Amino acid sequence: MSMREKMHNEEVYFCDDDTVADEQLQCLDILYDFNHSRPSEMTRRNEILKTLLAEVGDNCYIEPPLHANWGKHTHLGNNVYANFNLTLVDDTHIYIGNYVMIGPNVTIATAGHPIEPELRKKVAQFNIPVHIGDNVWIGANSVVLPGVTIGENSVIGAGSIVTKDIPSNVVAVGNPCRVLREIGEHDKEYYFKDYKLGVLAAQ
Repeated sequence: MSMREKMHNEEVYFCDDDTVADEQLQCLDILYDFNHSRPSEMTRRNEILKTLLAEVGDNCYIEPPLHANWGKHTHLGNNVYANFNLTLVDDTHIYIGNYVMIGPNVTIATAGHPIEPELRKKVAQFNIPVHIGDNVWIGANSVVLPGVTIGENSVIGAGSIVTKDIPSNVVAVGNPCRVLREIGEHDKEYYFKDYKLGVLAAQ
């Protein structure tokens, strides 16, 4: 089995293929073009993004700078918004659903290294896919770790470290990230603490 195959089978492998570095350099060149584009060059940005990523749905927007290990292993649904400094450690696949909102300085990581020191000396690595469901909001400075699935409609509070799966329709916060409560009728009336939604906003 080649190293490229091992990258996607969730097992430990060793980063000993020199051509991998060449491919990642290509990714960095594309990222350079994206990150140094002018704010007025929206069409160019979208074209670069579609060259970089595996899939880009309709009406997606990523605020530069964007960082990625590969780019080509990340899949965006429709209407995805990501604020600045999104980091994609996409050594295997990251799947981001429709209407996902991602705050500033968020890291989504599929890659990890064994705890055992001798294996790390040999640059051992493993990769496990991440799945983010439709209509998820990930708050600023959060980290999503390998193998995590976040269910649809859920909110991840700012600064959270998501180490395990999060179900749908919940608010989850903390380090490690835990479910705080379900999203319910209260949220149809209040948008933040005791701030009440107006009539138009609630429709």
